[in-house]
Amino acid sequence: MYTIFGGIFLGWALGTNDAANVFGTAVASQIVRYRTAVILAAIFIILGSVVQGTGGIRTLSGLTEQTETSALVVALAAALTVLSMTRLKLPVSTSQAVVGAIIGMGLSQPGQQVEWGLLGKVVACWVGTPIGAALMAFLLYPVLAWCLDMLHLNIVSRSRLLRAALIVAGCYGAYALGGNSAANVTGVFYGAELFGGNIRLLALIGGASIASGVLTYSREVMLTVGSRLVPLDAFSALVAVAAQAITVHVYAFIGVPVSTSQAIVGGVLGIGLFKGIRLINSRVLFRILWGWLATPSLAGLMTFLVGKLLL
Repeated sequence: MYTIFGGIFLGWALGTNDAANVFGTAVASQIVRYRTAVILAAIFIILGSVVQGTGGIRTLSGLTEQTETSALVVALAAALTVLSMTRLKLPVSTSQAVVGAIIGMGLSQPGQQVEWGLLGKVVACWVGTPIGAALMAFLLYPVLAWCLDMLHLNIVSRSRLLRAALIVAGCYGAYALGGNSAANVTGVFYGAELFGGNIRLLALIGGASIASGVLTYSREVMLTVGSRLVPLDAFSALVAVAAQAITVHVYAFIGVPVSTSQAIVGGVLGIGLFKGIRLINSRVLFRILWGWLATPSLAGLMTFLVGKLLL
């Protein structure tokens, strides 16, 4: 039973990194206060985890067989990887960290079967996430801009409407984050039949642990995504969050955990491409891409070594 604390630690690390993906653009553009953002994010992450988190949990639990001990090692390796990237102020994929750790553990154990076909489906969804979010943002930008212009609002009314819309979009994004990412936290424990395989309880634990990370240690990554990749005004922030939320919610329905970090970065890049690629900070983008490549490799290497040496 103590092994669940490895998952709770992973959820906390996930929350510290992924809060940026739902409210980072709004906070960085100074439209929504940080305190307001993290409280709303925590509430809707838990809600999304309980309502829609079970599909992804079943998917991740099917990649390899798990024991409680191996599940603990996987969770700790993924958590340490994500926390390391958070310290570097990089928005990375917790999904990739978890899957990399699962595959590393599977390869370390003789006779352990890895479901490569299922892994291929997951990886294909990873590739499609930033591309889909970028396309969504590219299409949403002119449509929402036209709708806003048709209202003929003065500056004060426009600012109030955008702030309200950013809060709604952020809450929706947090709900999608919970529904998608609870699997990253407790999927391996479902495979190990912890708590008798009570999938709703595991989804709740996943959501609550993610929320704890959002509330305690998420500010710096918020600023990296929200202001240092592409300069964003309030309207652009709304489009980026909406594109991210829609993209991630689609994958929650499919039942494949994907990266909200990749989705929000894709959304931000879609806006940058619409406005002109010169707006994109290529140095920051390169660091983020490096983090995406290093994350599953580092997590997988850790679990492979531990599995070979200790299990």
